Amino acid sequence: MSDITITILHGADRGKVYRQLAVPMTIGREEGNSIQLNDERVSRCHLKVQRDNDRLVLTDLDSTNGTKVNGQETHLRILRYGDLIAVGRSLMLIGSDEQIAQRMARINGKSDDGSSSSSYNREAGSFEGSLGFDIGEGTPPQLANLLGLVEPPEVPDHMSAGQAAQFCEILEYLQARLHKLIESADIDETTQKVNVNFSTWQRLLDLQARLATLVRSVANP
Repeated sequence: MSDITITILHGADRGKVYRQLAVPMTIGREEGNSIQLNDERVSRCHLKVQRDNDRLVLTDLDSTNGTKVNGQETHLRILRYGDLIAVGRSLMLIGSDEQIAQRMARINGKSDDGSSSSSYNREAGSFEGSLGFDIGEGTPPQLANLLGLVEPPEVPDHMSAGQAAQFCEILEYLQARLHKLIESADIDETTQKVNVNFSTWQRLLDLQARLATLVRSVANP
């Protein structure tokens, strides 16, 4: 990723566009941040974006009201063009029109040379061929479409043999538990509904809790 573009979509600073931002950079309410937001719900130094090889990594700096990326509360997150960052009452879009369009073209299996039939137009507020989905009541349609950019995360590279083995153990544990839970589900072919008993539901909640704890332990070592 080269220098990044950030557009303020909602909040007191709506409409501001910050181009060619060099990383590392910070966003917050206080002077001295790369982007200073006029938002009392934003911490003085709210979050940091830094580069790790060819990736952009967002870190929440223990802000009071937290940070969301694509609607999900997060402390540590890899950013991609088209991602939405929400802090306080402010909503920000990562990437220029061209960067977002190129990413969507790759997702849709199109070329980046302009031959793709999919194209993003911010004025029109649409991205034809996107995998858009609803992200909440009152969300502008163009933002919902942008969230169709969400992709499966990449496996970390340059891991040591021990780290790779530990990572495999985590994935195998999750896969085994999910397999048991899926097998216990009751599928009604008539209504096309899947039913689970209360015990299975509780095990699902337990798995979610374990994942939340694991994410927190990795993000806050």
